[in-house]
Amino acid sequence: MRFGAFIPQGWRFDLVDIPDADQWRTMNDLAQHLDGDPRWESLWVYDHFHTTPIHSDEATHEAWTLMSAFAATTSRIRLGQMCTCMAYRNPAYLAKVAATVDHVSGGRIEMGIGGGWYEHEWRAYGYGFPSAGDRLGMLREGVQIFRQAWTEGVATLDGKHYQVDGAIVRPLPLQRTSPVNNIPVWIAGGGEKVTLKIAAQYADYTNFAPAVFEAKSAILAEHCRTVGRDFEEITRSANINVIIGETEAEVADKLARFSEKMAKVAGGHAESHLEQYRTSIGVGTAEQIAERLSELKEKGLAYTIGYFPDAAYDRSGLELFADKVIPELA
Repeated sequence: MRFGAFIPQGWRFDLVDIPDADQWRTMNDLAQHLDGDPRWESLWVYDHFHTTPIHSDEATHEAWTLMSAFAATTSRIRLGQMCTCMAYRNPAYLAKVAATVDHVSGGRIEMGIGGGWYEHEWRAYGYGFPSAGDRLGMLREGVQIFRQAWTEGVATLDGKHYQVDGAIVRPLPLQRTSPVNNIPVWIAGGGEKVTLKIAAQYADYTNFAPAVFEAKSAILAEHCRTVGRDFEEITRSANINVIIGETEAEVADKLARFSEKMAKVAGGHAESHLEQYRTSIGVGTAEQIAERLSELKEKGLAYTIGYFPDAAYDRSGLELFADKVIPELA
């Protein structure tokens, strides 16, 4: 199993006690730490503009700006977003951005991509909020544009949602390692009729919630058979929220402190957010988490990306996970 970790960027109220002027240093210091530890294959950010579970005036740093910055300040670790919203940027433009950042990084970019869901920020930024069908249509057409742009250096598509006519995307990405895309494409989401079919056609990686991992994997396999794709070409991943301790008492104490913090910043919206932790396979002792991940590994989980809510302030959980969970599964 391979492992990545999210960099706190404000979206989940994970930089609130750090002055705005110090937040980049905090994020970059953590990126440097991960870059220096070969147990971590990748670092990740979210592509969101407003905080969750409630929008607020707290800072949320922009994903692709961070990608470019981390590309320049790290040297080994791979760089991804979970996941870029296709409709937030014209896909030909996004393909060019990604290709440029791939060069800055020396060929370390991962393209996480999805249809998007956070209605408030869509409308706030003037994107409207198209139907789910239209958002997924944008996803499909955008990925088609990526493939042309990154292999041929030019993209043309007269689609329902996007029209590009000879959009030149040079330089080509440095990478040539993906079975179907020059830059590896992670198609996030588990929509069974559309998203997983798009993944079967175009994805190098998928990303499913642990609770539905086995069921979504089976549906993805069926779509692969339908479109004539080798199911084993697609690496299946999952994100987990991690609160880890040496003992169950320590875990309970950390969870209580996190709950108190979320109640202060998110008020009545905190409870639904906290439920994501209470039910997470990443909350527990190192032994408990390793056992749960081992069960999913047997079902095909090959890549785990951990979100550590306190990483900006305290790396002990991140380091405990690297010391005691990763060696059991890597």
